[in-house]
Amino acid sequence: MDGKPIVQLKNLSKTIGKKKIIKNLSLDLYPGQITGFLGPNGAGKTTTIRMMVGLMKPTSGDVIIDGQSIQAHFEESIQKVGVIVENPEMYKYMTGYKNLLHFSRMHKGVSKQRIDEVIRQVGMQNRINEKVSSYSLGMRQRLGLAQALLHNPKFLILDEPTNGLDPAGIREFRLYLQKVASESGVAVFVSSHLLSEIELLCDRIAVIQNGELIDIKNVNELHHSQYYIQAEPVELAEEVLSSIGFPLARHDKGLLIDTEEQHIPGAIQLLVSAGAKIYTVQPYRATLEDQFLEMTGGGQIAQAHAK
Repeated sequence: MDGKPIVQLKNLSKTIGKKKIIKNLSLDLYPGQITGFLGPNGAGKTTTIRMMVGLMKPTSGDVIIDGQSIQAHFEESIQKVGVIVENPEMYKYMTGYKNLLHFSRMHKGVSKQRIDEVIRQVGMQNRINEKVSSYSLGMRQRLGLAQALLHNPKFLILDEPTNGLDPAGIREFRLYLQKVASESGVAVFVSSHLLSEIELLCDRIAVIQNGELIDIKNVNELHHSQYYIQAEPVELAEEVLSSIGFPLARHDKGLLIDTEEQHIPGAIQLLVSAGAKIYTVQPYRATLEDQFLEMTGGGQIAQAHAK
């Protein structure tokens, strides 16, 4: 990744009692990039997030935000962070605008112009003067995003941001978050158990298991070229395709092979010449869920509220 990271986790560790919860976790987060944070139940996601926002002190290591240590310069570094946890708390008897005005007073130098700017960014111009009690959950979530952006943070951290939203609300929130990341150059870090959503929302994925970062992948890397071939006898097909160097694995009733489209006709020809019967040949796209289960050895993805 080009450019300088906005956030750096440097050998972050946390021990509680005799148990090492987080083990030497290092990760860089970049401007304009959305990073998804995944892990099975008890993997250490919530503990990591708490250390990133200064709610928990690391046993060793550090979190650097825009060049400043959150431990040595807490107030200066935390000013650069915006946080959204699931279902942000709002004053329902007040309008959306009055809520933003109220929260803007918690930060220095948030002008009326800046409030109008974030209202536009999250597409709430038409409803901002209505009471929050009249908002759908999706609207309240967008207001929560506007609130988190008021002080122009460089880093936005979201914990289960689409929890409880219907599919339309999830899609809407995703589009606004991607727009904010690209327009404002904010580094975004999203922890969620909705794998299909993380795949659509994020530029890359970081996977934690047993307190260790086990993988970091760009989302476009997840979709390398694979084909599913169902041929009988499967043992013969496996032998023929292995002999020409295709990486392959058994899948369902057939085989998954890693190759480009132009090699498929030749592979079929060889299989037919060897006497194999071919029933299916089709492109195969592994979902993030498949790959997550493969990476974590089948560990259950963390559900909402999991620590």
